[in-house]
Amino acid sequence: MPDKAEKTNAMRLLDARKVPYIVHHYTYSAQVHSAEEVAAALGLPSGQVFKTLVVMPEKGRPFLAIVPGDRELDLKKMAQATHQKKVCMATQREAESLTGLLVGSISALALTSKGFKVFLDASANHYQQILVSAGQRGINLQLAVQDLIVVLSARLADLVRASDGVEG
Repeated sequence: MPDKAEKTNAMRLLDARKVPYIVHHYTYSAQVHSAEEVAAALGLPSGQVFKTLVVMPEKGRPFLAIVPGDRELDLKKMAQATHQKKVCMATQREAESLTGLLVGSISALALTSKGFKVFLDASANHYQQILVSAGQRGINLQLAVQDLIVVLSARLADLVRASDGVEG
């Protein structure tokens, strides 16, 4: 466990809720910044490292979508899951402004006090544990999928584009 000075808000939240987690450090760089590259750097399957995306509805508050690093968010599926006619991805500037975090470090765990509704791709259930950002570039947290769902009040939904003819 890191000492207090090294803890991110996401770690403090998990500690307060007594949720076990494993910290994974990697060197954030031009070569290692996507969830897929983080997975490769950590020697894990890219489908086990999830990225958090900011999604904008036509009206109302933005949503957070947590999807596998090797897949793309399907905006039609996200619209269905959120009961919206249409949604779009936030721009980098919008995402950073809305979350106060840099792209590459956006973490739903660091944003629980901001009131975002969180949607987790159902493929997370293929794993007992997944990795998500700790709210700081270069740090991911590995925790049980069920713990993540409970802590975030996340809704499970099929959110990703089909790949190789197989749905989410």
